[in-house]
Amino acid sequence: MTDARQGLSGLLDTEAIRKDFPLLDRTVHDGKKIVYLDSAATSQKPRQVLDALNTYYERHNANVHRGVYTVAEEATALYEGARDKVAAFINAPSRDEVIFTKNASESLNLVANMLGWADEPYRVDRETEIVTTEMEHHSNIVPWQLLAQRTGAKLKWFGITDDGRLDLSNIDEIITEKTKIVSFTLVSNILGTVNPVERIIRRAQQVGALVCIDASQAAPHMVLDVQALQADFVAFTGHKMVGPTGIGVLWGRQELLEDLPPFLGGGEMIETVSMHSSTYAPAPHKFEAGTPPIAQAVGLGAAVDYLSAIGMEKIHQHEKAITEYAVQRLLEVPDLRIIGPATAEDRGAAISFTLGDIHPHDVGQVLDEQGIAVRVGHHCARPVCLRYGIPATTRASFYLYSTPAEVDALVDGLEHVRNFFG
Repeated sequence: MTDARQGLSGLLDTEAIRKDFPLLDRTVHDGKKIVYLDSAATSQKPRQVLDALNTYYERHNANVHRGVYTVAEEATALYEGARDKVAAFINAPSRDEVIFTKNASESLNLVANMLGWADEPYRVDRETEIVTTEMEHHSNIVPWQLLAQRTGAKLKWFGITDDGRLDLSNIDEIITEKTKIVSFTLVSNILGTVNPVERIIRRAQQVGALVCIDASQAAPHMVLDVQALQADFVAFTGHKMVGPTGIGVLWGRQELLEDLPPFLGGGEMIETVSMHSSTYAPAPHKFEAGTPPIAQAVGLGAAVDYLSAIGMEKIHQHEKAITEYAVQRLLEVPDLRIIGPATAEDRGAAISFTLGDIHPHDVGQVLDEQGIAVRVGHHCARPVCLRYGIPATTRASFYLYSTPAEVDALVDGLEHVRNFFG
């Protein structure tokens, strides 16, 4: 325990970082300082992001792309500048491969609908298969179920081992010559598992299947290089990476975005329109119908600036150390069972657990009375709970502003929970 805590020293100046996040100074329940351990659901926002949003609305608020007056041109420059920042952040080959959506769920739905409407060789139909995994967020299950129901395609998935890893023992039977798309999470939001991307993508490429990666729990926490990943699509969301809500990203390979049909129709995504037919604008605008989330994109650009200034590798190393410390401390709690990898190796900074027979909702409520904010429920990953025969879990998740003292507060709080319920 001591070694793990000492490993945190010097990685990040968390004291200085925490001063950037106003909510972390809040108190609740008669003056208890908030201990925020729910960043996997949504991260807190630094003043730099809040200021960027306020400045946009106060000084540059206008619709983008079509206005020729000064404020509209400023708004367009800020919006498209955010696209440049995101492209650089994920090492995209082209800024035109970055599509703004309202969240990762919309990004994943966009891919599913494009493939449902596409021509060959991308079209999903009754002769083809869709592959996902049992550990996915509902946002990476339901769109594929809907696509399978609509097209007659067969939906298949990888199971989970007892220790929270993907069971790839039958990978050649799951991903076959009929597979059109393999869509899976890079980091599980409930188990914390970091999945073996290279092995899955290599098999998908052998059979000519496309690969879509849900990076919602990866983009905030580690270096995300879409070229190194070698996937075809990558989805993530802004509000988990110190950005505002209402903004997500879909990155896709340029040639795919050129060939695939749009998901939504309306203004901005067109080239010409007549009453008989329409032609579409090039990507990314082809997939951004209507007024986009302008302010939110500006806020996401500020979030990228903030994270980049600190350094994603430093953030990643800090979280590895805080997670190792948290795993060790939680395993000291009697009757506590970690759902997922019980080591810090190959796992992200979200740890789900059960505490004896105490329902997670009760655990969360008693912790809240002490100012400790955790997540309870199935975390939009109900198949995982069914797999392990549990109704729900308590989840603590950490980020660049998390400290060992907050881990200690959680462990002390859990002891209080145990005493409270006898």
